[in-house]
Amino acid sequence: MATYVSLLNWTDQGIKGYRETTARAEAGKALAAKFGGRIVSIWWTIGPCDLVAVSEFSDDESATAFALALGAAGNIRTTTMRAFGADEMSAIIARTG
Repeated sequence: MATYVSLLNWTDQGIKGYRETTARAEAGKALAAKFGGRIVSIWWTIGPCDLVAVSEFSDDESATAFALALGAAGNIRTTTMRAFGADEMSAIIARTG
């Protein structure tokens, strides 16, 4: 499974419903499962981002479909980055010759 790190910010709609944020996180976990993925962890943060999440999906297309469906709910905007663990990075480096 590929790993993704997402930086999330509430929209105006999302901040108005901040009291439901933990319930929305659980709904997000269920949505990820619909796309064959899983949310590994979610943190609520102070600073330029409202939340940080780590997720796993089988491919970039599934991760993107999930992000689109999540964003369509209107509560958050996401910036998602593909992340590589040490073993994956070693394999990438080995491909360079």
